[in-house]
Amino acid sequence: MSSRTTAARSLPRRRLPRLFMVGAVVAGLVAGLAACGATTAASDSTADTAPGTVTVGALSNGAAQQVSLKVPEVASLHAELPKSVATSGQLVIGVGALPAGFPPLAYVGSDQKTLVGSEPDFGRLVAAVLGLKPVVRNSTWDNLFVGIDSGRTDVAFSNVTDTEQRKEKYDFASYRQDNLAFEVLKGNSWNFDGDYENLAGKTVAVGSGTNQEKILLAWKTKLAAQGKSLTVKYFPDDNSTYLALAGRRIDAYFGPNPDIAYHVRQDANTTSATRDAGTYSGAGASLQGLIAATTKKGDGLVKPLADAINYLIKNGQYARWLAAWNLSNEAVTTSRVNPPGLPLGDS
Repeated sequence: MSSRTTAARSLPRRRLPRLFMVGAVVAGLVAGLAACGATTAASDSTADTAPGTVTVGALSNGAAQQVSLKVPEVASLHAELPKSVATSGQLVIGVGALPAGFPPLAYVGSDQKTLVGSEPDFGRLVAAVLGLKPVVRNSTWDNLFVGIDSGRTDVAFSNVTDTEQRKEKYDFASYRQDNLAFEVLKGNSWNFDGDYENLAGKTVAVGSGTNQEKILLAWKTKLAAQGKSLTVKYFPDDNSTYLALAGRRIDAYFGPNPDIAYHVRQDANTTSATRDAGTYSGAGASLQGLIAATTKKGDGLVKPLADAINYLIKNGQYARWLAAWNLSNEAVTTSRVNPPGLPLGDS
């Protein structure tokens, strides 16, 4: 998600999201220029007026199904908060989406001013459980971490991948799988099923210089050793990739799962509708990659965050949030504090 996802801008792993809405791009670029790369306060007109209610998917321009979720404050979890956060009464949520955003995770909404997406929505849900007012701050990717380091930002909800290198400075509370996926035409019955041998005889598009290209080429080598073929195709942009898929010049596209989830929903009612044909860990076969809430190491906030996430998982709001953004295939069963991350050699 050249393109890179936010989680991977320090890692050569993914292509940037495709098919940005014109209004979102223009508004995001304007915000980025105005801020000169610094953190900006995000418009938060999606903030809910009814106590204990969080609206998910507002102003998404078709990327999500809007739903209002009941999320009461849990006093016992509020009591776990570090004194400084509890006293402030707010949770400052960092999102590194400047200048142009990355739908469906974080981007400028249909009103051309509000930061929307699955990531700021989830930050708002967690804040509600902890009895805190969510304050969303948008920034460039680099300044996202500067904000955490300086204490101006309490936590990043910004598709940040858990890595062993990052653990030297930050604590993590996991909340989503970090997945790649295969996208095929809706009428195509082929599925990946987690087995690279199912790619034999297929033609698959992938982004050059990405982590998924590295994985796909390794599978191609394995298949060749078995006397089987896998054809890998490259296209200059997303539109070319999808034209090739619609024209059946490729069998599948291998890319970041959130990007594909976004495109599947955007094209659902068109003649070139697609579907997700299976996921694969962005960390490879040996480790399930994880996306995690990110805090300053040792500041005492990570456990309350993990406990709040587990409350949302247990009580169903988590599943409804993922479903609203078409990301149910990235669900985790529990939030873990500082789980195993990408090894240092991959970071």
